[in-house]
Amino acid sequence: MDWLAPWCVEHLGAGPAEVLFERTSLSAVVGLRLADGREVVVKAREDDGRADSCVAAQARLAERGFPCARPITPVTIVDALAVHAEESLPGGEMLRGDSPDVAVRCAKVFARLMAELAYVTVAPPLPNPRWARWDHQDPGLWPAIGFLDERDQRAVPAHVVDTARRARKRLLATDLPCVLGHADFEAQNLRWQDGEVLAVHDWDSLAWQPEAALVGAASGAFASATPPTLPPIESSEAFLTAYQDLRGRRFTTEEQEIAWAASLWTAAHNARWEALHGDPPVSGEAVRAQAAERLRRAGA
Repeated sequence: MDWLAPWCVEHLGAGPAEVLFERTSLSAVVGLRLADGREVVVKAREDDGRADSCVAAQARLAERGFPCARPITPVTIVDALAVHAEESLPGGEMLRGDSPDVAVRCAKVFARLMAELAYVTVAPPLPNPRWARWDHQDPGLWPAIGFLDERDQRAVPAHVVDTARRARKRLLATDLPCVLGHADFEAQNLRWQDGEVLAVHDWDSLAWQPEAALVGAASGAFASATPPTLPPIESSEAFLTAYQDLRGRRFTTEEQEIAWAASLWTAAHNARWEALHGDPPVSGEAVRAQAAERLRRAGA
């Protein structure tokens, strides 16, 4: 990233003195110690029009005291990348496990997150993240993702395709209103300390979808690290129940079904990814084992 050092000088007032960490996936995340001693995190991702809304929402949450990093620059465009810097929030540990007890602890954080986001007004961060984009307008079942679409689709197991088709059909049939929510609520994006959540990361993954779909997706993703998979059905159920208890409102039958349908979509996306990359079918086998019951609960 030849642009990084001059960007830091221009937007942060000091150049990088040390790279503390660097992670690259769908976006690049670099932890830096600047020449003036400050530690910051710089994030760069494809400019798809979402970043301004995501960073604005993150800033508002930080102002309200939610445990997330505070953005310290606006979004700027560099070589077709959306770039911003935020404060460094190091420390904490990942909460591992997929038991109902872990599910309830995570649901408490998600309920707080959604309650706070209800006070945040930004332009909808559309299009939604690709792994959550069941609401796409592209032809075919899956959202258009070039580096996946160019691979031989015959590698994707029939049960994964069938599960995705049925879950998506149920999700598209709803007319529930959309709200702002976190669409990548995985264990790897949370850090805990002394039994309390220290930080929630990955605010690039905000989405604009029905509350029930966002909660359902989180109930299926909260235990995921690498590789991602589905937690047991009873743990997703515990997550959904705890969320409703904490929000003080029971989901309608429609919302319950949408939540269970959404709990499958990301897992099906991950199973497709595995198959197209020749990876072990961790999500694929979880979908095979759980799809029938989750689809039944979804009315799909």
